[in-house]
Amino acid sequence: MFATPAMAQTIGGAAGGGSLQDMLQPFALVAMMVAAFYFLMIRPQSQRAKAHQAMVTALKRGDTIVLSSGLIGKVVRVEDAEVGIEIAQGVTVKVVKTMISEVRSRNAPAAANDAKP
Repeated sequence: MFATPAMAQTIGGAAGGGSLQDMLQPFALVAMMVAAFYFLMIRPQSQRAKAHQAMVTALKRGDTIVLSSGLIGKVVRVEDAEVGIEIAQGVTVKVVKTMISEVRSRNAPAAANDAKP
């Protein structure tokens, strides 16, 4: 009911617009959030995608690969979108290249817990 002169000036100043800095502050906050989102989420994902694409294009016959399901096999045939892998002696399957999660070297050591007959 009874407003002091200081309170009346504060209320009137806020309703009148404000400075340019006060108006740009929310936009700066949004720009910082977009930049953080880009550097923390988008950029690392695109780098992983490029590395995976390079790994898949460098596939060659004889490589040992690991599929996303955990299946391990040896590459016997490389096509445009598919790869033929040998998962057991005389058993070959076709796999889509995008399902390859890891390429191991040709000289990858055998697991130590495998029993040899």
